[in-house]
Amino acid sequence: MKRKIGKFKSSIATLELQDRVLRENTLILAEPGSGKTHLANKIREFVIAAGIPTLYLDFSNPTPDEVEEKFKKGSDFHYMCFEESEAFNTALDEAIAQRQNIYMAVSPSFFASKREIKSNLSKMMQKRELLENYYYIMQEIASLEGFYTKFEDFMFYIFDLVNLKKFGLTFLAQPHEMFENPRIKLLFSFLFIGRCSNAYYYNTTVLRSMEPNTFLYQHRVDNRSLLFNNIQSDIVFIDD
Repeated sequence: MKRKIGKFKSSIATLELQDRVLRENTLILAEPGSGKTHLANKIREFVIAAGIPTLYLDFSNPTPDEVEEKFKKGSDFHYMCFEESEAFNTALDEAIAQRQNIYMAVSPSFFASKREIKSNLSKMMQKRELLENYYYIMQEIASLEGFYTKFEDFMFYIFDLVNLKKFGLTFLAQPHEMFENPRIKLLFSFLFIGRCSNAYYYNTTVLRSMEPNTFLYQHRVDNRSLLFNNIQSDIVFIDD
């Protein structure tokens, strides 16, 4: 299965999503207004078309009216707001049983502040029915420092979660030096970096003037090897 989502700057080839995206992980880094959610929604639509239901976790905790219209098409949008209640758990179980494409608003305050404590939110994300049947997409909140200072081991929690999942995940974030951590880098096979005007630690001036829906794209070559596979890079333009 393939889906064209854009084109490359340096060649006539088209940028396509392929089946590998369904089982491996994608990281999208860019500042607001760069097209992160536009790209994420294209990945989401590809996953849905492959017959895999999606769980979109939006840590900005939006109301239904605050969710971007691109996510609200037809039956592919099932809004829920996370809460610690039996009513929520029952509604979630029903949505999973119906293989709904869930868009879940989440307040990060539901995460435990200590790693040794498993919050109800963490338990929900590790439900066996979700891990075995759903593709996850996670969108962090706008205030990065508030998010990662309080939940400094959040990405390492995601690392543990990845090892339990059947399908891949997509993670959307603003630029942050924590993504330079080698352990975190190894989580992802596909990387899209959009405009990063203040991200001096990425060692490139190209990112500081990137237009919307334009990304530096890197992916690990899909070859059978005992060694870490080569990484290929190019500028890509995502279709409207």
